Amino acid sequence: MAAPVLSAYSMYRFFRAGEEETFALQGVGLEVERGETVAVTGPSGSGKTTLLNCLAGLDEPDGGTVHVAGERISHRTERERSAVRARHIGVLFQSGNLLDHLTVRDNIALVQRLAPGSARTRVPPQELLERVGIAQRAGSLPGRLSGGEAARAGLAVALANAPDLLLADEPTGEVDGETERRLLALLGERAAAGAAVVVVTHSRAVAGAADRVLRLRDGRWA
Repeated sequence: MAAPVLSAYSMYRFFRAGEEETFALQGVGLEVERGETVAVTGPSGSGKTTLLNCLAGLDEPDGGTVHVAGERISHRTERERSAVRARHIGVLFQSGNLLDHLTVRDNIALVQRLAPGSARTRVPPQELLERVGIAQRAGSLPGRLSGGEAARAGLAVALANAPDLLLADEPTGEVDGETERRLLALLGERAAAGAAVVVVTHSRAVAGAADRVLRLRDGRWA
């Protein structure tokens, strides 16, 4: 059998404020296969975003390891983590992953330039924007987009390098029902193309479309 795209084992993450320590993750692990979509649910403050940040290499777990597409991303330098992320991971945040001073098209082009030498066949920025339904907004700055348009533009950026692993934090949190259905279809297309998809969500529709649903509470799987 092929190795999982994502393998995370025994992750711990704590934050210290004075003499107090708060554990955001307590021994959490998961594996996600190619073509699989996993939804992570749980109440606010349960550690969902911390989990996603550790999986993306944007934060370091205090214990445990994370491997993506056979490469270890945890416990490496920030530069090394960024290189692994550029090669293998697409990330979509609820707060957006667009640079305000670049047009939507240029945001996509920048992400594609950050992973030079990739053997993947990249989809041109304009075609990506056509797929997410906002081709007419290619030349717009992020500040001129509606909430739904910004969510779709962010997804186009996350898909720019045909990632092996797609991580999304509340991707439909601020969009209407029609945009949510469109985003779900695009996430499904990426999984069907062979990516592993992990979505942090409060949406029943998103959880219902996943192959597996995991619930996080107080930094542990419930």
